Amino acid sequence: MGIKALVASAVGERDYDVSFKELAEDDLPDLPVLVEVDYSTINYKDALAITKKGRIVRRFPMILGVDIAGTVINSNDDRWNAGDKIIVNGHGLSETEQGAYAERQRLNGDWITKRPDGIDARQAMAIGTAGYTAMLCVQALENNSVTPDNGEILVTGATGGVGSVAVMLLAKLGYTVCALTGREEHSGFLKSLGASAIIPRDELDRDAKPLEKERWAGVVDAVGGKILATAIAQTKYGGTVAACGLAGGFALSSTVMPFILRGVKLIGVDSVMASGEVRDDAWARIATDLDFDKLEDLVTEIAFDDVPATCADLMEGKTKGRLVVKIN
Repeated sequence: MGIKALVASAVGERDYDVSFKELAEDDLPDLPVLVEVDYSTINYKDALAITKKGRIVRRFPMILGVDIAGTVINSNDDRWNAGDKIIVNGHGLSETEQGAYAERQRLNGDWITKRPDGIDARQAMAIGTAGYTAMLCVQALENNSVTPDNGEILVTGATGGVGSVAVMLLAKLGYTVCALTGREEHSGFLKSLGASAIIPRDELDRDAKPLEKERWAGVVDAVGGKILATAIAQTKYGGTVAACGLAGGFALSSTVMPFILRGVKLIGVDSVMASGEVRDDAWARIATDLDFDKLEDLVTEIAFDDVPATCADLMEGKTKGRLVVKIN
């Protein structure tokens, strides 16, 4: 039986096309753990790759897709056995390593995380890299002594995958969450996730002063660019900004003043190459700290065939919350 996969194939030296192909098992990489891919998800990085709006894919042909929730079929790695329920996030999938959008995939055992008890495959992909990254950002605030008593937390890009899960996690942990969005029609949705206030995007999407009025005890930023610079300038003395995204641009026009006059900390959050220990800890926290009923309200389930069209919609700002792809 063939393996259905969504593949980027080179066209000339500088272009590629994206199409569904039927592969044989021998077409999969020579790696020790064969898994059935039950669910995947659509992240901003996936949409960049599929719409060719970002330089994500580094070699061809490439099976696309960053996130896997699946079941081990067989394994030559002693750490993993047939029947194990697993998650894979990042590790170069869809960039330098064959990715998630395939009915089966072969994986390096080092990339795999055991799926925590109480989280099924669909929920794991409703969380996905975006939700796991959101948890890393929350932990960055906690690790730098930002507590609910310190004041308001700003979450940028709040209707996106990272932002929406960050709002949920922070609200459940007792923080006062202010959600920044350019889509005011989703204000009710964000408040249902736990946001106390909605901040229009244009309030921060501008050239920032070196220092502005102190407001935020902490920031989870999934946007970058001018919004991040303004958020830093508004962060309170001793506050922490956790930065994990660049949807609004990778440049940062700021000064050293917030850092040396207010002791603000800017923490970069990487989810792609994080260690197994960091991943296990983040997923364990998600299992206990996430409101799974509210998570379900975030989810739109996508058929495998609809991934390309949905990625185009995401790039045009027509989606919200978490996009879960049923592979098998």
